[in-house]
Amino acid sequence: MKMNCWEFKKCGRQPGGQKVAELGTCIAAQDKRLDGVHGGNKAGRSCWIIKGTLCGGQVQSVFASKLANCLNCEFYKSVVAEEGDGLKTATELLGLVNK
Repeated sequence: MKMNCWEFKKCGRQPGGQKVAELGTCIAAQDKRLDGVHGGNKAGRSCWIIKGTLCGGQVQSVFASKLANCLNCEFYKSVVAEEGDGLKTATELLGLVNK
């Protein structure tokens, strides 16, 4: 497995994490629809597609409205660089989420 968003961001919102009692478990760390995508656990390496993740302490809405924040995210940029031509497009990821 490759590094997931909660490991990269050190947010503590993964199951059993230090911030779960305060902020709840992150939906990306629970969503099984994208398990294994880009070598991640649950949606941990495709979190930009998942509605309800936190960024800067704010709950992020649907993909279309959170995309601008995600494109500037260091984790997103690292996944893009690591995956190269193997990066799944937003359309592919949304197809998996909306099955």
